[in-house]
Amino acid sequence: MKGFRYLEGVATLELDTARCIGCGRCVEVCPHQVFRVEGKKAVVVDRDACMECGACALNCPPAALKVDAGVGCASGMIHEWLREKKLPGFSGGGCCG
Repeated sequence: MKGFRYLEGVATLELDTARCIGCGRCVEVCPHQVFRVEGKKAVVVDRDACMECGACALNCPPAALKVDAGVGCASGMIHEWLREKKLPGFSGGGCCG
């Protein structure tokens, strides 16, 4: 999804730079290039591109990243796709339906 934009200023992504070891795993797994490694530490370069999928936090060895995965755009896009495909057993009623 080139050029993806989330709602401005609402992503739950948090980076604890004191814990970061600069491994670059977040850069590798992020589908929207939210991170870059500068000076042996990760930095968030485009927070509003974060779709809150949680890949960065799940793959961060020192647990320097936090994100409320499943509450943001990634969850919404998956539910919309499932609704459009009319998959058996999917009611499309949001998180609880």
